[in-house]
Order: sequence, then structure tokens, then C-alpha cells
Amino acid sequence: MGKVLIIGAGGVGNVVVRKCARTPETFTDICLASRTREKCDRIAADLDRPIETAQVDADSKAEVAELIRRFGPDLVINVALPYQDLAIMDACLETGVDYLDTASYEPPDVPAFTYDWQWPYDEPYRKAGIMGLLGSGFDPGVTNVFCAYAQKHFFDEIHYVDILDANAGDHGYPFATNFNPEINIREISAKGRYWENGQWVETEPLALKETYDFPEIGPKDIYLLYHEEMESLVKHLKGLKRIRFWMTFSEKYLTHLNVLQNVGMTSIEPVEFEGRKIVPLQFLKAILPDPGTLGPRTKGKTNIGCVIEGIKDGRRKKIHIYNVCDHQECYGEVKSQAVSYTTGVPAMIGAMLMLEGIWKKPGVFNMEQLDPDPFMERLNQHGLPWKTRELPLE
Repeated sequence: MGKVLIIGAGGVGNVVVRKCARTPETFTDICLASRTREKCDRIAADLDRPIETAQVDADSKAEVAELIRRFGPDLVINVALPYQDLAIMDACLETGVDYLDTASYEPPDVPAFTYDWQWPYDEPYRKAGIMGLLGSGFDPGVTNVFCAYAQKHFFDEIHYVDILDANAGDHGYPFATNFNPEINIREISAKGRYWENGQWVETEPLALKETYDFPEIGPKDIYLLYHEEMESLVKHLKGLKRIRFWMTFSEKYLTHLNVLQNVGMTSIEPVEFEGRKIVPLQFLKAILPDPGTLGPRTKGKTNIGCVIEGIKDGRRKKIHIYNVCDHQECYGEVKSQAVSYTTGVPAMIGAMLMLEGIWKKPGVFNMEQLDPDPFMERLNQHGLPWKTRELPLE
């Protein structure tokens, strides 16, 4: 169907390129690019079909645009860092190529998770006749599609949504993060926020805690965070009264995180050290285990989904739509743990639907703005089967 340029060769990029390479009828030609070309070459050498590799600085619009012109893709899949979203979006706009990412833009020096920088690209992209798909990961991404699917098939109005992200995997390290440590720790240490009765309510970091009994992994402590998919869902769900996002953390993980915060290691403010400026969080990232190395040693499962309550035919109804993923099964398939897998597969599916013309129109879109049915069908086909269960009303 088309040529795809994948930017980013970390844990998620590894999953995306492996899944794309196994679907040659859609992804006819692939180029994998990263700041470190050797990472791309190592992945490429382990594939069953040849792909191109390239070196690119994704912070540079000019370098990305030059690579786009050289390779000539129909679509750019951005699985680099969220800091680089705008440079890549600008390069796609300049070269007239469709764009997809898995997380909202975040400035390097401000811990802000918002689409305010990317939504303004809608008009320029429409005028250029190209499409931008924002947040085609799991959360954001699949969780948005779960909500859209529920709105289409299960409810006349959706009143309450709780997005639940549980990772019951164990990698054996005293402390490690399952995706980019810099992004992960910034996200967790930021203030929580949820939307209720038409306004945002802010909380202290990890101040709200509950316990939820997850199918296949059991009861887990969940903590309220802010997550960017809520920002778009409040615009597109009919009748919404409240939406919240929850994630699981172990006591051991939170103890380590608290110590690191207390000694200043999670700060993004530069400090002077032996005559040069360093950012403590970036230094911490350098000494923590690389998330890409966790696959062989991570055991257990993830459970990510949405608990949704609303009205259908005048009656209240509550359902849970979710996916369970096994870390070891993911590693057996694509040499990656489930956290990267659950982000990378939806990126591949979003790209597939764009290249096949099923999700294809000019402008910039969040996932819930598009027909959820073909995406939900592909989840079942490509490794992320979902389940629904009806829950008792309280």
C-alpha cells in the first residue's frame, strides 16, 4: 500500500518495525531512522525482510525533511521522544507527508502534557491535504478507541470514564521504568488532574489512591494521574460528567521514587557539576536500566482498559473494556516486554488504516474522532485482543 518512515529505534520503535515488516502487503517499503544508526541496523539485521536504515536528528526539522525527501515515504511514524513531535510535524508539513505519533508534544524544559501545541496544526494540515494522527499508542490511543467504540455500540450517553492502566510485570530490578525513564518519571511526579462537571480538578502527585481487582492479575493499588487522552475525550464524548486516569505502582517503586525526588534526582532544572551543566533527571536516565533490555527478564501481565458508565435506552449501564497482555509472550514474538508492545502495535494499526485509506482525511485528529470499528477489529488480529464485561451498578 505504501512506504513508511519510522523515526525512533527504542523499545516501541522495535515493536513497530517488526510488526510492519510482517505485513508487506501494507508496508511495502520501510526505513527505520534514529539518532544512533547502529540501533536501527541491529533491529534490521534481525528481520525476515530487508529494510533501509538511516541516521537522523529528530530535533532538526531540516534533517527530518531531508530524510523524507530522500526516502519518499507516504507516512511518517514518530516513535521518537515527545520533545521531538513538533519538529517532525513541521517536516511532514513542509514535505506534504502524513504523520502519526503515540504521545502528545512535551517541551524539554516544562513538564506539560497537552495537545495545545499540536491541535493548531489542523488547519495547515488540511490546507496541505495531509493527515496527522495523534496518540496512536495504547493510552493514549486504544483507550480513546475503546471510548469511541462504547459510545457507538453500548451507550446513548457516556457519563463516567475511568481509564485503568495496570502493569503486574516483574523485571527483578530494585528500580527501573518500563519506558523512557525521563518521560515516565516526569509523568508520575507531575500533579494529578481529572475532569468533572465541566472543569479540571488538580491534585497533588499520587494523592488519590484506590484498589481495583483486575481480571487475570487481581487486586492492585491504583493512583490518579493526569494523562493527555482525557484532554481530547472531554471534547468528543457526549454527556460526559467525569473522566479520570489511574495507574498501578508498587510500594517498592514509590519508595525508590520518593527517595530520588527527595535528593533532587528527578529535577529537570540544570545544576552545575564539575564545570558543566547537567539535568539530574537526564543523568538518572543514563544510569537506570534501559527499558529496551527488560524484555527477557520481565514476567507477568498488563491489563489496560476503560470502565465506562452511562445511559442506554433510558437505563444506566456500566462496562469494562480491556486488554490483557503477557510480557513473556510479547518477548517471544517481538523481543520486547508488554509495555512497548501495547504502544507499538496500535501505532502499526493506525498506520495501516491510514495507508489503506480507511482512516484517511486531511487535518489533525485524535483517535476517538475516527470510526473505531476497523481499529477494534485489527486489535484482535494483530496481538491485542480485547474483552468486555458488564459491571454491577453501585
